[in-house]
Amino acid sequence: MAKDSAQLAALGDATRRRIFELLGARPRTVVELTRELTVSQSAVSQHLKVLRESRLVRAEPKGASNIYHIDPAGLGQMRIWLDPFWSSTLEAYKVAVEKSVEDQK
Repeated sequence: MAKDSAQLAALGDATRRRIFELLGARPRTVVELTRELTVSQSAVSQHLKVLRESRLVRAEPKGASNIYHIDPAGLGQMRIWLDPFWSSTLEAYKVAVEKSVEDQK
């Protein structure tokens, strides 16, 4: 649960969520991310550090810079934690729809 808490806390910041979304679309460098955001390159680097420490993002060295990607292993851990909520929500939705159909008869 501690990793899940760190991941949820990391995504609690709007700028980090936006960085995460951008990296979900395609890998990027700090410079590319900075062009997409309204914060400094230093701030982007700090946000990436939090995302890396929570294992949501990983860095791949390429030349003098890093290419940042979503970390599938860390995201997988978060998904394992979230999946039971999704399953129970879908089950509750199914029950509600079936009840609604039954009430309409």
